Amino acid sequence: MNISKSAGSDQLWGLRATRLFDGERFHPGSPLVLFRGNTIEAVDLSGADPADSIPVEDLGDATILPGLVDAHTHLAFDPAQDAFHQVQADDDAALLARMRRHAQQALRAGITTLRDLGDRNYLALDLRDQFTADASGPEILVAGPPITPTRGHCWFLGGEADGLDGVTAAARERIARGVDAVKIMATGGATTPGTALHESQYTLAELRAVVEVAHQAGTLVTAHAHGGGGIADAVAAGADGIEHGFFLTGDTPRRAEPDWATVAALAERGVFVGTTTARRPPAEPVQGTTLRVRTNFARMHREGVKLVCSSDAGVGPLKTHDCLPYGILEFSTLLEHTNTEALVAATSLAAESCGVGGRKGRIAAGYDADVLVVAGDVQRDLTSILDVRAVYRAGALTSGVLDESTQTAGR
Repeated sequence: MNISKSAGSDQLWGLRATRLFDGERFHPGSPLVLFRGNTIEAVDLSGADPADSIPVEDLGDATILPGLVDAHTHLAFDPAQDAFHQVQADDDAALLARMRRHAQQALRAGITTLRDLGDRNYLALDLRDQFTADASGPEILVAGPPITPTRGHCWFLGGEADGLDGVTAAARERIARGVDAVKIMATGGATTPGTALHESQYTLAELRAVVEVAHQAGTLVTAHAHGGGGIADAVAAGADGIEHGFFLTGDTPRRAEPDWATVAALAERGVFVGTTTARRPPAEPVQGTTLRVRTNFARMHREGVKLVCSSDAGVGPLKTHDCLPYGILEFSTLLEHTNTEALVAATSLAAESCGVGGRKGRIAAGYDADVLVVAGDVQRDLTSILDVRAVYRAGALTSGVLDESTQTAGR
């Protein structure tokens, strides 16, 4: 029986490999994951044979993991182009086609859920609806155009809003449209001429107004913040997440100098920090401010900050929309996580940061049937995360190298 064609139906079927990472810990002994429809039915860690009536894909020397979660992407941005000019030049049809292509590129790398933190005209809502209907791409979580001052960072996405009344109205508009998170630009950014990364763009009162409106509606708020002042204000305002969190200064050359009191507040309040450090390996060794940022993150991790492995995909040539797995590798080296912690940062913790931790990022009964299978033992050799054998989205095989020899009815 070709199980991959029946996956996603109401038939009970199973997936087995030598080992399993459930989003928190590893399990040896040929665990068995049972699926029904688009949901995980059960997980059997005993290694026992299933009933003969249950068809099973036995993948042998491989690891089953939850599908990866990229909590910070920009699907409309082409990594090979200048986003500032490109997005202004392209019409909605061109942007949406690019977004669909980039989302499916992410899925092939095992990214079954991604959060788009900056589109134009809420195009990601259209993509979210399509992939919800047919599972031809990852699940998309949407923020819409980020809230930014007039000519502020990423103003070209259409999210300009000024003053308390302006930002309050902007937050309400996004909630009315059904976003999954509200994003606000607390500081300037690199992709927008005329803004400075270290400089704050909104007051504490304005940030707090957005958080209050969003939280009243049960919606998360995440703040783009590079500079220490913007980070501190976003934390004080009650933001659920900080994107980047580099603590960049205005010095020349630029430095990354955390305010460790703010870091302590991040840890105490449980604020998620999306590191946006994932990228394809650069040609030159990591050094200078880039290395300092990662060294700072390693200390932040030791001090209890919830660091989420994310990519900011689309903002540069190394930020391809399938680069998240490379960020996992860097978490285990420069950011000084164990292999298990690095995987947690891109699965269960990332899902929690996006507000979907109750159904994404884990292999457990009742969770969505979004599954990544990689060759070998990823616990011992984390580079195995790059060797994708199969990707299941909503219970259906979407990408992989399975063949009939791996398929059995029972064992």
